[in-house]
Amino acid sequence: MGQMATATLLSPEVLAKYQPVIGLEVHVQLLTRTKAFCGCINQYGGDPNTHCCPVCLGLPGALPVLNRHAVELAVLASTAINCTVNEESVFARKNYFYPDSPKGYQISQFDKPLAEGGYIDVPAEGGGVRRIGITRLHMEEDAGKSIHDGFADSATRTYIDLNRCGTPLVEIVSEPDIRTADEAYEYLTRLKEILLYTGVSDCNMEEGSLRCDANVSVMLKGAAEYGTKAEVKNVNSFRFIREAIKYEIERQIEVVEGGGRVVQESRLYNSAEGRTYSMRSKEAAHDYRYFPEPDLPSLHVDAAWKKAILRDLPELPEPRRKRLQEQYGLTEQDAATITADRTFADTFEAAAKTAKSAKRVANLLLGELIGRLNTAGLSLDQSPVSMPGLVKAADLLEEGKLSSKQLKGLFDIAFEKSEDFAAVYEREKPQQISDTGAIETMIDEVIAANPKQVEQFKGGKTTVAAFFVGQVMKLSKGQANPALLNELVVKKLSAA
Repeated sequence: MGQMATATLLSPEVLAKYQPVIGLEVHVQLLTRTKAFCGCINQYGGDPNTHCCPVCLGLPGALPVLNRHAVELAVLASTAINCTVNEESVFARKNYFYPDSPKGYQISQFDKPLAEGGYIDVPAEGGGVRRIGITRLHMEEDAGKSIHDGFADSATRTYIDLNRCGTPLVEIVSEPDIRTADEAYEYLTRLKEILLYTGVSDCNMEEGSLRCDANVSVMLKGAAEYGTKAEVKNVNSFRFIREAIKYEIERQIEVVEGGGRVVQESRLYNSAEGRTYSMRSKEAAHDYRYFPEPDLPSLHVDAAWKKAILRDLPELPEPRRKRLQEQYGLTEQDAATITADRTFADTFEAAAKTAKSAKRVANLLLGELIGRLNTAGLSLDQSPVSMPGLVKAADLLEEGKLSSKQLKGLFDIAFEKSEDFAAVYEREKPQQISDTGAIETMIDEVIAANPKQVEQFKGGKTTVAAFFVGQVMKLSKGQANPALLNELVVKKLSAA
């Protein structure tokens, strides 16, 4: 029997004695039109048991034919996570019986996978990066789905939907390099980001397009050997994976501290209770009786085919972040926010190339537009202010023809009336005063009315200049050119 001890709050001293060791296995459904080895539609949903055929059901005499597009997507994913794609790989039968796998085996890859030896860099605690190794990426097919609730007789019966049988997957197996639950979260976040950039999957965890199992063990710091691992399976969000790993680390430390022994097993995470439960003893590779799939030849990805596939490999998130910082002068945080989604980054860059200041576009996009869209519950493509409208606003700011306050007012009108910025600007056309003489006249008036503040400035309290800027802004009804005003205020006060 597996252990079901409840983890308690362990002291920092006890926790500090142990080193967690974490490895992740991530299953990713590929965005092909048809399944891995047959012509059935690869599509989520549909009436139960309508997207299947003799091949994906494993009926006698049915033969699998490998989906070429699935191979191409798998090669793209492998290269994006820095794996070496093997010229030859071999499909194998992984033998086991579950009701949702009617063939009694899964077509997978074992000792000769498609790709090996990759890595993903994640932020390290205290700065810098940590490199998480990737052991392998291999191709396989998905099983069907067992449905345990939702029917009148669910208490006594389980229903099977085989629509998902044969869906093309890649499994990405990390090295046991991850040391904290937060690091696991960062690894998964970056992996998902990369997969979305390459377009190999939609990574929709709610639909099962991305699923993660976490192998967790603990050992005393300085020990030569890893502890016994438990596998936490089928957690449906990155946040819950992080929580499950934290719980499992404490549970195992508690078992060891109590003189017990951690059992190698599969466990399920109950998010409502915030704990893991024993599911079954963990199978080893020999339990599956792997042998080469007799109905499929070896897969050969030669240099010419690989080169043709990699023409579709886009610029990936991390190098793109660095380039945006260098090319456009963006902050590290702004570059990270913009590149988190490929479409969003493409939209920004298309606009930035037409603007007088890309940095100004980024500031307005992230600071002014996105905040308003979030408040209104709108996406970027639903925005009343278009990207050309945003560029016009940024250019007017850059040229000193609009103040920030005036721009905010125009954006208020644009969102209130659902009009683009350019139309609002042409109609409202707030005039910014950039005439030096006119601004100096107003400054003189304010200086004359506030002798006490002038003396404070002369006495060394230079921050009082902001008071004069504010007074002139009031006098000009917010139309004085801010940059010119600040310069002239200091000049006038210094000469007073």
